[in-house]
Amino acid sequence: MPGRFTIGRAGGAVLALLLLAPGTSPALAKAAPPNAVPPAPQATAYTPHAPIVMLKDLGSGAILYSRGVEQRFAPASMAKVMTAYVVLDLIKAGKLSRDRQLTVGEAEWKKWRAGNGGSSMFLAPGEKVSVDDLLKGLITVSGNDAAAVLAVGIDGSEAEFVKRMNAVAASLGMKSSRFGTPSGWPDGGVTKVSAADLVTLADRLIRDHPAAYARYFSIPKLQHGTAPDGKPIIQPNRNPILGLAGADGLKTGHTAEAGYCFLGSAKRGGRRLVLVVAGMESEKARREEAARLLEWGFAQPSRQRVAAR
Repeated sequence: MPGRFTIGRAGGAVLALLLLAPGTSPALAKAAPPNAVPPAPQATAYTPHAPIVMLKDLGSGAILYSRGVEQRFAPASMAKVMTAYVVLDLIKAGKLSRDRQLTVGEAEWKKWRAGNGGSSMFLAPGEKVSVDDLLKGLITVSGNDAAAVLAVGIDGSEAEFVKRMNAVAASLGMKSSRFGTPSGWPDGGVTKVSAADLVTLADRLIRDHPAAYARYFSIPKLQHGTAPDGKPIIQPNRNPILGLAGADGLKTGHTAEAGYCFLGSAKRGGRRLVLVVAGMESEKARREEAARLLEWGFAQPSRQRVAAR
């Protein structure tokens, strides 16, 4: 069946042939010699539902599962991980301070205010917000307004910031990716990535900015803004499996074009996995696929490739 696989059979077959080689008695064949190499452990069969799937063990570099990983697709809000990487790189280089205050422009507010431009941090026109808080809004609640304010505050316009995004993506080796917006909002098909590139991006972000990854990507909820009734606006993290199976970060995405997608990472027992699932038909399907893939991945040998493209 396509998509199903096991490992270890080849090793077991080779060992059996060696033990039953001509001139070897059945009695001797029952027990392997002391220096024999044991067969590789069997992997549990796994059949993903997502049309695009990738699972990587960051420690060993092994690709544990891959399907459609070079196919280019719209990442939706997963593009915000690229925006976050760019901002974190600027901070690390001393070119941008977490404490720098950026002003929410009237144009950005009108374009991205809640109800008009997808997910929102509920920024107000003229409000001054720190880079630190904007990163929290960008990652935790997928604020399109946060992405726009960061872009305009850093480079003067979203278009100029996007040029920076593409330059950094190229430097990371993301050969199949191109960005047209800092938010991932549909842009006529300009913004496209591959699962392989997203895994590369997540890998580099976690390795290059470990403290920032811990600071921004596992915040359970965000309070920012005030509702019309005067109550504070509190939104949960969009990560559907945060805190489950060791999951501790990265980003969901959803548009009609992209379907339900997820770039996630989890750490368990000192071992870290990164996954991509894309093109799912519902939030529920996305959540279940990601959780099932992680559980399966942590059960596999860390240094073996157990699925072909």
